[in-house]
Amino acid sequence: MLKNINVLMIIAPSAFRDEEYQKPRKILESAGANITVASKTINTSVGVKGLRVTPDISIDKIKTSDYQAVIFVGGGGSREYFNDPKVHTIAKEADENGILIGAICIAPVILANAGLLKGKRATVFPSEIEPVKKRGAVYIGGSIQKDQNIITANGPESAEEFGKIILDNLQYANVS
Repeated sequence: MLKNINVLMIIAPSAFRDEEYQKPRKILESAGANITVASKTINTSVGVKGLRVTPDISIDKIKTSDYQAVIFVGGGGSREYFNDPKVHTIAKEADENGILIGAICIAPVILANAGLLKGKRATVFPSEIEPVKKRGAVYIGGSIQKDQNIITANGPESAEEFGKIILDNLQYANVS
């Protein structure tokens, strides 16, 4: 169980992938994790399929050290964070502190642009293979890749497995 485990999920203000948010959240919450949702604003965000989510916190108020995992939810809207310095700082701080980082669909580009995937095995939605490779990622493909504290997934079909792998890694870290 993930009692006292805090997970930050970062979604775009619009056009995030509903299932990439919902499935990992359900898996982690059912194991007892506390989920905090962040976005550029705390206005209601609307997913690609119409899911409405009101973020708990804006990204400029995030204190990365409060979390044991940071998850970047994909979908076309996450392009808004590809070159966002604040989001890159969040990712870098998480990495520097050994916090588990997850990114799904096109969101691994955020990690690549922040410099976190250089020399690391990763996967991403097919449309973004070249951008992550250009930033030094070792593109392996497949639905899920884990390299050290970073887990990447390639899209909505991988959302459930992505959630389960994050859960397994948090449970392992919580025991050790």
